[in-house]
Amino acid sequence: MKRVFLKLSGEALAGEKHTGFDEPTVTDVARQVKQITENGTQIGIVIGGGNFWRGRTSETIDRTKADQIGMLATIMNCIYVSEIFRSQGMGTQILTPFECGSMTKLFSKDRANKYFESGMVVFFAGGTGHPYFSTDTGIVLRAVEMEAEGIYLAKAIDGVYDSDPKINPSAVKYDELSIQEVVDKKLAVVDLTASIMCMENKMPMYVFGLNEKNSIVKALSGEFRGTKVTV
Repeated sequence: MKRVFLKLSGEALAGEKHTGFDEPTVTDVARQVKQITENGTQIGIVIGGGNFWRGRTSETIDRTKADQIGMLATIMNCIYVSEIFRSQGMGTQILTPFECGSMTKLFSKDRANKYFESGMVVFFAGGTGHPYFSTDTGIVLRAVEMEAEGIYLAKAIDGVYDSDPKINPSAVKYDELSIQEVVDKKLAVVDLTASIMCMENKMPMYVFGLNEKNSIVKALSGEFRGTKVTV
């Protein structure tokens, strides 16, 4: 594929600490992404904010404010991961849907394409810039806008199951299923808004486990062992 989007969970980047960052984990992600970009694939990255804040972390404050804190958490994650990528010899840029001082650039499709064509890894931080929309919706929106060929979702488990494998030892993993099945069976690969956007814009998703050795490289180089969500 010429251009893909990669979604990383904030929790995955925190490793066993569950909050903050686990630098060896992030460095390994950077090593794998560098290998992929050197083979000519352009990569856009979206990172969740769950290692700092989730939208429902507090039931006391206003939902809009809670979601704004979550947006800022994704920006912090992108700044950190971007710097680790740079330490591994890659060029990076961070784009946000709102002005964020001199720390990021304001998103536009032309600007993002310029960075991609310059061989940079582009981070899309801050979600959609609006409350009530998750980073799931954010990555689908940007992937559709930027005409990506697919979205790769790096998760804590190695694919999509018919029930939670942590609770049900007999849970069955899907090798392939349609986005319509995801919606009908309420499998929660991504949230409903993101699922409908994928369906309407024919954007396939590939769900795999981040913890497997070289999982990102394998997922993008023909050794995909997760679940393909078709459109």
